[in-house]
Amino acid sequence: MDTSREQQQLRLSIVVTFLVGAACVVVGLAMHSQAIAFDGFYSLVDVVLTAGSLLVSRLIASEGSRRFQFGYWHLEPLLLACNAAVLTAICSYAAYSALHGLLTGGHELAFGFGAIWAAVMGVASMGMAWLMRRRAIELRSELLRLDARGWLIGGCISVAVLIGFALAEVIQGGPLDHWTRYIDSSILLLLTVALLPLPLSSLWQALREVLQLAPDQLDQRVRDVMARLVDERGYLGFASYVAKMGRMRFIDIHILVESGRPLGTMGDVDTVRSEIAQRLGSDIRAEWLTIMFTGKREWM
Repeated sequence: MDTSREQQQLRLSIVVTFLVGAACVVVGLAMHSQAIAFDGFYSLVDVVLTAGSLLVSRLIASEGSRRFQFGYWHLEPLLLACNAAVLTAICSYAAYSALHGLLTGGHELAFGFGAIWAAVMGVASMGMAWLMRRRAIELRSELLRLDARGWLIGGCISVAVLIGFALAEVIQGGPLDHWTRYIDSSILLLLTVALLPLPLSSLWQALREVLQLAPDQLDQRVRDVMARLVDERGYLGFASYVAKMGRMRFIDIHILVESGRPLGTMGDVDTVRSEIAQRLGSDIRAEWLTIMFTGKREWM
């Protein structure tokens, strides 16, 4: 499988993410802004995760090895699970930091400059999210889809910071001025609470593939196709097993026939296999399809 275009997009994302993250960390620390620093730290961690995605993409493009004879498809959901777990930990720690800031009286900062910075970062992040999402759909890449989600989260963080800081700039110096000390920590807490379900959802989906839980939709499609084919050709029955690892789907089908029934030439058998693959809409580049015939039920 050619993943060169996917790798190119991931390299672009790594460079831009590092620049954005480093800039946000510097500005956040200089301003003493928890929300902006969190945005930058999130981006820098995402650089490491995207680099891992690039490595996995290269391995997937290879033909496997004697030790990994089925290829490296299983590394993709493992990476997604690791990414989601790390992002969950980051959001959880940020929520703790925000609560600590609120309980210790908050802090003052330059909200006007912070709002301008957040606006610039928001535009950059949303632009990258749109680009990566478009490339993910075009290349059918789960890794790019994950990267696009990371950029979208970063953009949402910047937009939330922009709204909060703009509000603080408006009320600063007025009767509600004493509340501005809590704006930064409050924004961070709201962000982490809102963002936490995203990595948790990704973690669950990745764990389903790591544990090889059968995808319901694929399992039902295989069963429907095989039930019709068995009835049409007069076979005795079938058994099917499906799993999904990253972008590769594994389909294993056993067809039970009468032990004395001739199947014809090997060409005839392959014709039946081709018909099954066609009905399933199988793409040999994205599926590991195995179809076996047996006269003994115990082999199923």
